[in-house]
Amino acid sequence: MAIKIGKKIKSYSVHKPGDEAQPQVAAATPVPGPAPVEEQAVEQMNERLERPEVLEGSTYKIKSPLFEHALYVTINDIVLNAGTEHESRRPFEVFINSKNMDHFQWAVALTRIMSAVFRKGGDVTFIVEELKAVFDPRGGYFKSGGVYMPSLVAELGYVVEDHLKQIGMLGGDTLGAGEREALAAKRVQFEQAESKKKTDELKPVAEAKPPLTVVASEAPAVAAFPPSATLCGKCHTKAVVLMDGCQTCLNCGYSKCG
Repeated sequence: MAIKIGKKIKSYSVHKPGDEAQPQVAAATPVPGPAPVEEQAVEQMNERLERPEVLEGSTYKIKSPLFEHALYVTINDIVLNAGTEHESRRPFEVFINSKNMDHFQWAVALTRIMSAVFRKGGDVTFIVEELKAVFDPRGGYFKSGGVYMPSLVAELGYVVEDHLKQIGMLGGDTLGAGEREALAAKRVQFEQAESKKKTDELKPVAEAKPPLTVVASEAPAVAAFPPSATLCGKCHTKAVVLMDGCQTCLNCGYSKCG
């Protein structure tokens, strides 16, 4: 059957039998693509975050020689983004308790202020230095191990610092394993030198006097650092000794000679 074309031919293509059904099938079958991935929002600490029914926490005991009764500090943490790569643990609230009612007012005030700062979110590590900078006008005290505490509030700051290190908000010990080994070696060297010095001083006295009968008694508690050590201005620990003509701290490694 002939077909007369009355218009000008601009383009042409050759069609074979069966070619007309293929485009329709291709158009009817959509090409499957990758499934859309729903991005989970990272939960951040903020004051609108509701308190869960159960919180994990730790309780610390503060025993000061300035007061008869101890302080018990409880810091509860909240776990954000549990089970994901963004999981983190952040302090949520603080409780301070003591049998001494003289601490009641400022303990309640600190409890509410610190808890509000923690729930606000952001970088809350500044509160450590603020608490550690509080000095008692009556004078501070030494903890076991020779660490000087300028006030009870400052010791609370050290407790918060230790807790933030445990949950990963603050870095741990700034000294490496090699530095710690070097300080331990210096301490052993100093103690050996002091022991030899005392032995040389007592040797003439022992030769001049007859031996005395010594009665065994309970051994005194071993000090963390030599008794002759002085206070370090950097780490506030009685661990500074004179070694090789230079004042050196056996706790943090600080030296006046550089």
